[in-house]
Amino acid sequence: MKITSMELFIVPPRWLFLKIDTDEGITGWGEPIVEGRARAVRAAVEELSGYLIGKDPLAIEDHWQAMYRGGFYRGGPVMMSAIAGIDQALWDIKGKYHQAPIYQLMGGACRQKIKVYSWIGGDRPSDVGEAALRAQSEGFTAVKMNATEELQYIDSYEKIDEVLKRVAAVRGAVGPYLGIGIDFHGRVL
Repeated sequence: MKITSMELFIVPPRWLFLKIDTDEGITGWGEPIVEGRARAVRAAVEELSGYLIGKDPLAIEDHWQAMYRGGFYRGGPVMMSAIAGIDQALWDIKGKYHQAPIYQLMGGACRQKIKVYSWIGGDRPSDVGEAALRAQSEGFTAVKMNATEELQYIDSYEKIDEVLKRVAAVRGAVGPYLGIGIDFHGRVL
């Protein structure tokens, strides 16, 4: 089996998806993305495609090593995201080829269940309490939200107080037992 083509799809506002086709009709999908840098990651994947076209998609580790170690400069978020998306698509192909879920190819399941959360926003604090209550009523036992609206490099203590208000709004709406996760998205440097 050989890789015949690699096609990229930018989906606004910030996603990038990769489709890898093979000469046996098996297709794999991956998501090579750094939020806000879809075009840069697309360019990295396109550069790596020159190495991959015509190769056996099942030789995943060999390809990973070649993509990572093959250039003079290694790593960085753009290159690592490009490699990760390709890796995902190759594992998708391998799972389909062997007619097995990927976790079986990687040693089997390691848990029977996982805890999940519902995303409730949080850029603007006015509705996080209602959103958390709605998630709780749908059966979620945890929620995750943005900790802050946009921050400046040097900002005020008031913004930190607003983080506390957001969490308090959620806690006040849902009580003491719903898990609350907060995400700063790199906004605090």
